[in-house]
Amino acid sequence: MIYLDNSATTKPCAEAVEAMTLALTENWGNPSALYGFGIDMAKQLRTARMQVAAAMGAEPDRVFFTSGGTEADNWALFCAARRFGKKKKHIITTSVEHHAILNAVKELEMQGFEVTYLQPDAEGRVTLAELKAALRKDTFLVSVMMVNNESGAVMPIGQMAKLVHKLCPDAIFHTDAVQGFLKVPFQAKTLGADLISVSSHKVHGPKGAGALYISPRLKSFPAYLVGGGQENGFRSGTEGTPAIFGFAAACAAGAATFKVDIDREKALLNYAIERISGMEGIRVNGAHEAPHILSLSVPGVPTQNTLNLLQEDGICISSGSACAKGHRSHVLSAMNLPPEVIDGAFRVSLSRETTTGEIDILLKALEEKVLPFRLKGKRS
Repeated sequence: MIYLDNSATTKPCAEAVEAMTLALTENWGNPSALYGFGIDMAKQLRTARMQVAAAMGAEPDRVFFTSGGTEADNWALFCAARRFGKKKKHIITTSVEHHAILNAVKELEMQGFEVTYLQPDAEGRVTLAELKAALRKDTFLVSVMMVNNESGAVMPIGQMAKLVHKLCPDAIFHTDAVQGFLKVPFQAKTLGADLISVSSHKVHGPKGAGALYISPRLKSFPAYLVGGGQENGFRSGTEGTPAIFGFAAACAAGAATFKVDIDREKALLNYAIERISGMEGIRVNGAHEAPHILSLSVPGVPTQNTLNLLQEDGICISSGSACAKGHRSHVLSAMNLPPEVIDGAFRVSLSRETTTGEIDILLKALEEKVLPFRLKGKRS
């Protein structure tokens, strides 16, 4: 199998698997228990929190575990709305967000909130000028993703957060950093975002874990789940320690090789783009600024046909976001790409395990299987 769908999920690293195995076989106690076994688990949970926080450049006591990126996004938006709902009604986001944001915002619209959707340029970028023009006195929440999961565009999150806090001092700035975490450099302490969402299974950790960073600037923020008071009262419920410990181990491993990994991935991405530039009939879409995301199109060949043809050779790619099955890409549509480009689009996404040989196999399959299919369709 040639796995090139790492923006959908990544293979758990050996460190994560080992940590999870120990959590399921030896370190399976409840961190809230007040005897020795439970107290030891609480210490290990603190260590895990410190490992994730270190990878994020965050204060450990400001990192709170969730079940994944979607929950972290929902927590950020719904609780921000709960905090300001009676005072302010205006939300700003972008039309190219993940559906964990877009569908949450739609729910808030149904509750009476007003939403402005910033539009990207042809490369998938959203500008500071557009954000500035959208800010209002009653804006209480701005949510902009760090890295777009289809175009690979990297948003100027630090500058955006600074602008929002300058013009709307009480407003909350949230970023969905699921595709940016351990892919583009940032430090939560200095980024300026009030809320930052990350996910485990995008960084070679297990599914079922993620985190929300809540800045010290938010001295009061509503709890997401109430109950026994876990996660400092923000998210009650017994912590899923096997997934959390695996997540933490993956963060520690990824942070240790971060610079080498992203440099290597970017070199592979540029290699693929250079090779593709000489292949007539294949188009590169979007900014592809992140080191791991590349949107391509073969106009005239429906996306599903491309996926099927490549799957015959054991090559796994994606039509776009793995969380939005069966729909034309809202990201590429917002970028105003031609319909034939959108309908022939697919995403290649890399990881630190991707090899040059795998890229070569993909390019050969595109040239020998997908492009001839396009020509065949033209002749018929």
